Amino acid sequence: MGLPRQRRNRRSEFAMWWREIDRVLLGLILLLMALGTLAVAAASPASAQRLSTARIRLDDLHFFYIHLRWQFVGLMVLAFAAALPKDMARRFGILLGAAMLVGLFLVPVFGSTVNGAKRWLNLGMSLQPSEFLKPAFAICLAWILSWRARDPKLPVVALSTAVMLLVVCLLMLQPDLGSAILFAGVWFVLALLAGISVQRIGVVFAGGIGAVTLAYLFYENGRNRIDAFLGGGTAYDQVDLASRTLLSGGWTGTGIWLGKRKMALPEAHTDYIFSVIGEEFGLIMCLVIVALYVAIVLRVLLRLLKEEDLFTTLAAAGLTAQLGGQAFINILVNLQLFPSKGMTLPLISYGGSSTIALCLGVGLLLAITRRNPFIEREAFKIGDMGGMRR
Repeated sequence: MGLPRQRRNRRSEFAMWWREIDRVLLGLILLLMALGTLAVAAASPASAQRLSTARIRLDDLHFFYIHLRWQFVGLMVLAFAAALPKDMARRFGILLGAAMLVGLFLVPVFGSTVNGAKRWLNLGMSLQPSEFLKPAFAICLAWILSWRARDPKLPVVALSTAVMLLVVCLLMLQPDLGSAILFAGVWFVLALLAGISVQRIGVVFAGGIGAVTLAYLFYENGRNRIDAFLGGGTAYDQVDLASRTLLSGGWTGTGIWLGKRKMALPEAHTDYIFSVIGEEFGLIMCLVIVALYVAIVLRVLLRLLKEEDLFTTLAAAGLTAQLGGQAFINILVNLQLFPSKGMTLPLISYGGSSTIALCLGVGLLLAITRRNPFIEREAFKIGDMGGMRR
């Protein structure tokens, strides 16, 4: 009698979860991941041949096979995170943020260096704390900023800004200018939504310009990439190569595994996979992928229009800004409209830590935006926070 009852309870719990989850958003995410699997299959031969040596010959689909394993793990993580109740998702995000912040402190001391940057911790497997901090950062900032709805006197502006600056400083020690810009951008979006005064945001923005100037003066790799972007160069011309690869396939592409320019691309399966998509599947497929990212952002925003809870609004907006911002930067780099940043295309590019972290992020987004469709809600208004703009 006990086993059939447990099965009925599980079916009931799943039915409740399925009713509350944003199924359209879930479908868009899974479609993007499916296209990513196809894109990694197309890009794998270029990276495998580029990284093969006289002693070790990588199979053309080496990275594709590994990507399938990472995607399977990522889907399990996504399912786990999406099944969490909203309060549990918030607690999990806060604990994860604290753990990854400790990880960022450890990276400069114990981290391993790859391509001139020290961003990974070797814990039996390579772990990049900054990747897992991305979804946790949005949740932690949303949690801090939401305190002001209960008590307008709490110094949430100073505290959230301090957290952002600490993270940015730790990232620049690696150095990782691209992620630092992304974290600052997420803070900016949440600050605007939380109703922080434009004057205060302006002060932080001015400080950010100063920080970028210092990074240009003292971060040689970043300076070289910016100089190459502005004036062209020979040692750092991968962005120009990526844009030419992207456009070489025309509207319909050459067909999978028929592209030639991709063979010269560095990191074809990660940073420049959008260019591989352009060459082999055409500009039409590139537009489809851009449309999917836009659809995900708009879907979340439309769902938040009926949300009554400030934390939910801020956390979902922050997670969406992180996903959309990273995609926006990567695509601009591939179009030669932004300096190279070493940033993957979310849910599309090959990756270990990045794939799992992104799946965790969208899983938490699905958990936080869960809503009983039979309960009427009054949308939250920023003006209800009272003195937030002062």
